[in-house]
Amino acid sequence: MSAQTKSISTSLLVSAAYNSQKNMAVLKFYNPETQELKLWYDETGHKPYCFSKLNPEELDFLSERDDVEKIETVKKHDLLNDNEIQVSKITVSNPLAIGGTDQSIRNLIDTWESDIKYYENYLYDNSLNIGKYYKIEDGKIIPQNLEISDEVRLALKSLLWDKAIDDGMVDSKQFQEYVSNWAELLNQPIPKIKRISFDIEVEVEVGRMPDAKIADRTVTAIGFEGSDGFKQVSILRLEGVEEGKNELPSDVNVKFYDNEKEMILDAFKKIETYPFVITYNGDDFDMPYLYNRAQRLGIKQEDNPFYMMRDSATLKEGVHIDLYRALSNRSFQIYAFSHKYTDFSLNSVSKALLNEEKIDYGIELDKLNLYQTANYCFNDARLTFKLTSFNSDLLMNLLVVVSRIAKMPIDDIARMGVSQWIRSLIYFEHRQRNALIPKRIELEKKSVGVVSDAVIKDKKYRGGLVIEPTEGIHFNVTVMDFASLYPSIIKVKNISYETVRCPHEECKKNTIPQTNHWACTKHNGLTSLLIGSLRDLRVNYYKHLSKNESLTEEQKQQYTVTSQALKVILNASYGVMGAEIFPLYFLPSAEATTAIGRFTILETIKRCQESGIEVLYGDTDSLFIKNPTQEQIQTVIEWAKKEHGVELEVDKEYRYVVLSGRKKNYLGVTKSGKVDVKGLTGKKSHTPPFIKTLFYELLDVLANVQTVDDFENAKKQITNKIMEYTKKVEAKEIPLSELAFNVMISKAPSEYVKTVPQHVRAARLLESIREIKKGDIISYVKIVNKPGVKPVEMAKPEEIDSKKYMEFMESTLDQITSSMDLDFDTILGKPKQTGLDQFFWN
Repeated sequence: MSAQTKSISTSLLVSAAYNSQKNMAVLKFYNPETQELKLWYDETGHKPYCFSKLNPEELDFLSERDDVEKIETVKKHDLLNDNEIQVSKITVSNPLAIGGTDQSIRNLIDTWESDIKYYENYLYDNSLNIGKYYKIEDGKIIPQNLEISDEVRLALKSLLWDKAIDDGMVDSKQFQEYVSNWAELLNQPIPKIKRISFDIEVEVEVGRMPDAKIADRTVTAIGFEGSDGFKQVSILRLEGVEEGKNELPSDVNVKFYDNEKEMILDAFKKIETYPFVITYNGDDFDMPYLYNRAQRLGIKQEDNPFYMMRDSATLKEGVHIDLYRALSNRSFQIYAFSHKYTDFSLNSVSKALLNEEKIDYGIELDKLNLYQTANYCFNDARLTFKLTSFNSDLLMNLLVVVSRIAKMPIDDIARMGVSQWIRSLIYFEHRQRNALIPKRIELEKKSVGVVSDAVIKDKKYRGGLVIEPTEGIHFNVTVMDFASLYPSIIKVKNISYETVRCPHEECKKNTIPQTNHWACTKHNGLTSLLIGSLRDLRVNYYKHLSKNESLTEEQKQQYTVTSQALKVILNASYGVMGAEIFPLYFLPSAEATTAIGRFTILETIKRCQESGIEVLYGDTDSLFIKNPTQEQIQTVIEWAKKEHGVELEVDKEYRYVVLSGRKKNYLGVTKSGKVDVKGLTGKKSHTPPFIKTLFYELLDVLANVQTVDDFENAKKQITNKIMEYTKKVEAKEIPLSELAFNVMISKAPSEYVKTVPQHVRAARLLESIREIKKGDIISYVKIVNKPGVKPVEMAKPEEIDSKKYMEFMESTLDQITSSMDLDFDTILGKPKQTGLDQFFWN
């Protein structure tokens, strides 16, 4: 780390913050050569500001304030009305003058752009892109474009010339420019980032979670792993605790301390030597705990690398990434890591992504000897580090690429949801055009009374189209998928908050099917340009590059990561328009997008039927078609591109599909024998193990079906297996561990007040024998007597509520049985209401 510096050699801009002592923005640059972080404090005199539509005379009363520096008239572009307007720019001495206290300006008058963090404003105003390379000479920040390989340039050139000549955009040249700029930025090399992970253990008191704010318990161990090979665990000798035997890997340095203060001071010195620090839930626990503990022990403020924010702590100088926050981001969970984990504890995520687990000695943590505590602590730090390094640093690289797209500090990307990323990207774009960012209320006014009836629960507009399935078993089924359907529509139909229902009379002819909206024909929409150019890059460029054999492994890896990052952002881009939490929420845009989606699918189905293709089922952006020829598929693909500007592609080929009468619920076996079941409970992490086992046994039976006769046979096998397990449940022969529901507790048991879920009831019973903390997995079984549940370790087989397990088994397996037209009661030999005892095909 270094103090203010006049010049910095070519480095990656990784973060920005506001320094309240110096009252200015600070930028953090990472130098890949020296692997150091350099801080650069703003020298341009940039100040916080906001806008008002009142004229300077009407704002005269603000001039008397000490914190208001000047009020001036400036011109801004108003995108909603497509004209230039005059607004008053109010410049102040510190961000709190604008927002954050009762006397802040935004609480006194109507303001624009007053809710943007100061350091974000600084980045937008100076067109500084996080994740880009810069050098600083004589206090001036100069952008640097590093060399891109010839193959990549060539691929890009053909993309621009072949694909973007006539692409439905109002202004194709502007669109090509965006594609070029993105490609230049996203193809910049991603450096190896020097980092250290750490994890702490705190003395436990049975029945009580250590409180990071009070920090009254001793820190007993601190584990580290660094990207430079540094591996250490510091361990505090405690009275009456045995040393035990060293079972740690031989390359881990175990360092004993007799003094807690000295141990923490040494840890602080170590942490300060790394530019990036990685933790798992360090925002809420490890960092605030160490910060407050250090204060209690009398460690000087200048020796503490952390500083406290309102509830969490972060680094004074380095960049802190809390993986708990990053990996519990739904977009990363679903789109980057294919939903491999379902809860966010370190153990579950490590199990899913690394196939490794936390250490379990089978005894309470307060009973461990020193070397066991050291091993337990180091292993947590190791898993935390490995989550950033597996798959060639996949997660670190992903964070860099997303920060490039979102124009947002890497540590913010890790902490915030995808709607914040898209907000930042769009705000940055407004500043590049000197456009005033509209207020929520202006957008609401524009959509009042023009939106049609909603049909989706909790939504104010209609969603994607679901076509009624053709019930039964169908062999040779191809699933056709619209690649990035909504982003394609946003691009081709020019969808953006300022282009849908634009103010130009002549555009009203350009109507949007199934709605009373229209789209602008004069200007490219801001969202349309941004999302459209990113979509084209992903579909026409990165997807192919990541498979290009002439590239090095490292290059291919970068393109795969970039493609994934784009997928994450594109998949969310349409959703945010219709999400009320989004500051640029504009209902007609969301409605127009889904309406065009529904229209496109209906037209495609019509086209399929005209070409003699039988469509069995359709869901939002995919179609299930029966026994098509290659020629028929090709015809429909070309038609969709030509008529609607969307790309259809073959997504899956099933040996057979079983469609039930329900929407979004089917069962398919691919040609390679993989079983897909849509809408499944059987795969959920908390399902009791014995039901999971049965579930997968049933899937194995289905995977072997080749013909209609095999299918009839499979129904009999499935019936027999269910009966076999039912008898075991009723006879209470299944071990308790197999009956356990395993659910993570997301806060301390005492914090659940209004509703107390079952796993929390079980946790409260458990508190009598051990400490329960946020993130613990609670294993419980359902019992006959109150409170209806019991922790596994406290339950007895005779208490088990067999009836409840039968119900859960039925609802879990229902997706399989109902799609096969099997009736659960009949399987179990109970009389059916209709008096039919036949449960095969009617």
